[in-house]
Amino acid sequence: MAVRQLFYGNFFFLGCESQIWFSVKKKQFFRNFITIMLFGAVGTLISWSIISFGVIKFFKEMDIGSLEIGDFLAIGAIFAATDSVCTLQVLNQDETPLLYSLVFGEGVVNDATSVVLFNAIQSFDLTNTNHRIALEFIGSFLYLFLASTLLGVAVGLVSAYIIKTLYFGRHSTDREFALMMLMAYLSYIMAELFYLSGILTVFFCGIVMSHYTWHNVTESSRITSKHAFATLSFVCETFIFLHVGMDALDIETWKFVNDRPGTSIIVSSVLLALVMAGRAAFVFPLSFLSNLAHKSANEKISFRQQIIIWWAGLMRGAVSMALAYNQFTRAGHTQLRWNAIMITSTITVVLFSSVVFGLMTKPLIRFLLPHSKVTSAPSGSSSPKSITVPFLGSTQDSFEDSPKGVQQPSSIRALLTTPTHTVHYYWRKFDNAFMRPVFGGRGFVPFVPGSPAERSEHKLPQLQ
Repeated sequence: MAVRQLFYGNFFFLGCESQIWFSVKKKQFFRNFITIMLFGAVGTLISWSIISFGVIKFFKEMDIGSLEIGDFLAIGAIFAATDSVCTLQVLNQDETPLLYSLVFGEGVVNDATSVVLFNAIQSFDLTNTNHRIALEFIGSFLYLFLASTLLGVAVGLVSAYIIKTLYFGRHSTDREFALMMLMAYLSYIMAELFYLSGILTVFFCGIVMSHYTWHNVTESSRITSKHAFATLSFVCETFIFLHVGMDALDIETWKFVNDRPGTSIIVSSVLLALVMAGRAAFVFPLSFLSNLAHKSANEKISFRQQIIIWWAGLMRGAVSMALAYNQFTRAGHTQLRWNAIMITSTITVVLFSSVVFGLMTKPLIRFLLPHSKVTSAPSGSSSPKSITVPFLGSTQDSFEDSPKGVQQPSSIRALLTTPTHTVHYYWRKFDNAFMRPVFGGRGFVPFVPGSPAERSEHKLPQLQ
């Protein structure tokens, strides 16, 4: 069991860190931050509630075993974790930036929320629930979520400050890349050490490091890190899928249910139906609420895009497998029939959703979005498009203080009507005045003689 958790955790760290650094455009991500958090956090809680309520209602009537209330809630957390990798492989970030940003951001936040929720469930004895236990459970969930986020941000800032101020590895690409890699991995290790969410920690650590740390190294280190992380991302995703396939051939687990195959099929069907219902219960209502807060048609989520977002979250993958083995195995072995039924049902749902839903994703996107050219992989998923283009892009992720034509709010009411541009404007002023002079970043990299990147960036005008 420990080996399986270590395998999934370490390879998910590498894949997640690489996707954060070289796939997502952070300006687009933070422009839709509220919607992403609605889908990833609030939506996950809604999906978890529906799945948990459904399994309590149906599984008790089916009498599949002596499952307790904690097991039912854990099942909800297990199947609330999405795996949108297949959808991201056919979405193009440049052609459908809004859709790509929502699917990617919601997928990462969803995984983190599911893991945090699962850990909170395991840390409480829910056999005798009352108001005090419920409040403690909510407090534990919020603590894990906020502490994991702050830890990732803190480690990212520390890495940026170290690389900016220490010059012992300034001209060594190997040392700079190794230091960035180890500092990112340190955030994951510290999260696991303090029983926090490693996924959420490394997610925010990657965002901070790509905004500050990555701009503090030399040009050769940036080129190396681009290709190295892109390669690691591809290899790690491949190994995760291979390991999921190997878990599907767990003969010991299948032996427990070979005399009752009908029960396993029914359980898998019920879980698939609950996953689809739980997904629909928050995607369409939350999309409606998100559209109310946006006036521009380009920022609103169309009904066809909502269908794709709903479809993207139906696939289950490595996170669900790891959580299921964590909940229903002891010392790496499944010794009870109902635990074996849950393991085999999870495997069935993962394989069915990945194969069937995954194969239908590309035709569905072509049918719903005929004007968007669907490619086999998004730009930057396998390797960077160009090593000479700035990391954040030249247009979409530029560092202008404020968009042209945006009037600054003069009241709280005006602030609420244009929250995206206003928050970005004040964050950019704070970032330029306080954060970048201390932690580095584009336009604030110290000059080191003999470094081509340092000389080129030293010539950039300081942003005021």
